[in-house]
Amino acid sequence: MNTTSDALERLEGRLGRLLVTGVTVSAIMLLVGLGWFLISPASAAARVLLTIGLFALMGTPMLRVAVSFVEYVRMKDWFFVATTIIVLAVLVTSVVLALRRL
Repeated sequence: MNTTSDALERLEGRLGRLLVTGVTVSAIMLLVGLGWFLISPASAAARVLLTIGLFALMGTPMLRVAVSFVEYVRMKDWFFVATTIIVLAVLVTSVVLALRRL
């Protein structure tokens, strides 16, 4: 295998672990928060856990793009560096605009 193939395999492995970790953390927070909410609907802690779970779920794809950006810079694959910058800019803009509406 050449170095590009090795780098892409390494990137795929990292992204896979990142996605599994993000979804797992999110699922745990959501399950615990939901269980707590069902036991005590007025609990602020349950709402916090549910919110953290949702943010973890939404943040996982953003983190995936950021990790991809770093790896593409290391690989000096400038087309994908530019592409991931554009995608990251769109994601960040979406979050900023959404938070301004709160």
